[in-house]
Amino acid sequence: MGRRATKPLPLNCQAPGTRNRSRYGPNTPATLALDGDRFSAPALRAGESATTVGEVTARDPLDPRLIDTFGRVATDLRVSLTDRCNLRCTYCMPAEGLDWLPKPDLLSDDEMTRLMRIAVEDLGIEEIRFTGGEPLIRPGIVGIVEATAALRPRPQISLTSNGLGLDKMAAALAAAGLDRVNVSLDTLDPARFLTITRRDRLDDVIAGLAAADAAGLRPVKINAVLMRGINDDEAPGLLAFAVEHGYELRIIEQMPLDAQHSWSRTEMVTAEEILASLRTRFTLSQDVVARGASPAETWLVDGGPTRVGVIASVTRAFCGSCDRTRLTADGQIRNCLFAREESDLRAALRDGATDREVADRWRVAMWGKRPGHGIDDPSFLQPTRSMSAIGG
Repeated sequence: MGRRATKPLPLNCQAPGTRNRSRYGPNTPATLALDGDRFSAPALRAGESATTVGEVTARDPLDPRLIDTFGRVATDLRVSLTDRCNLRCTYCMPAEGLDWLPKPDLLSDDEMTRLMRIAVEDLGIEEIRFTGGEPLIRPGIVGIVEATAALRPRPQISLTSNGLGLDKMAAALAAAGLDRVNVSLDTLDPARFLTITRRDRLDDVIAGLAAADAAGLRPVKINAVLMRGINDDEAPGLLAFAVEHGYELRIIEQMPLDAQHSWSRTEMVTAEEILASLRTRFTLSQDVVARGASPAETWLVDGGPTRVGVIASVTRAFCGSCDRTRLTADGQIRNCLFAREESDLRAALRDGATDREVADRWRVAMWGKRPGHGIDDPSFLQPTRSMSAIGG
């Protein structure tokens, strides 16, 4: 990707909570306010990046990437296509659902495509994952995937879904350019599935997995969350199902992202407990493939080739290598799942901002990224948005 110089961030295009400094002098601090906390970082000209280890100050004025004060570079964009969902999982939202975002607040297909183009062409994004809510219920999703596949350089394109409707859409999505899919599946027991999701749709999810595999969206991955006293005995069965069908299983520690704010660390099934459960039935050996920025620690199952991943998002956080930036369905940039501030790109678009101005705002939003999610900090607060409104 060619590099180009960028101009300083305009005064009317600052990220919320930032103070403009005259000419962004080299020794002038830029301070971002995060719900009463203060996070101080060295001043950074638009388009400049930090390049040293730790809280960094060295800048490369030709580097246009999304970089933060700890030297992490975001190359993975998570795009929430909608906050709506056709399941009502107990660890995500109440039975009656949530107050959905008003439709006029949602990004249009053209606005979303423009932001993804800026991310790829100007900011160095290499992978785009579509999330929700449930992304398959977004009208026009096939066209959005097709437009994403036409970007240059072409990003890797993936999707996280609950699987409902995937049996009917997998082939069209693959033809449009989708590369891979992750499907959420927490249980293989129909009664438990109904209890967890409040919908009797297990067979539809399993059909969606098969359709994704048939369409070539491989490796098809299953995302599972175990909950104590509900499905915490299902890890071996889920892995056996994955091995039988050639899928890859990822088991994730439950995070405090539920709408009811009822998450409890003592009720969370830990990564160590998950591994112990899997080892009652399988032999696991550490995968020698480099983990990179992936949150999953992977293991070979009975010598391979099947792999299983365990994501210790709470007990062994992977924040130090995080390479993600997030775009919500209503056009807000979040630099972390647990961020307590957002940067409004929708308003910038609708106010006539240029691509360069939008990119500058995005860079400033990522510059203020905290070193970690802080779940263990006594002052930790869950985000106002639930996972369905942020995107996984």
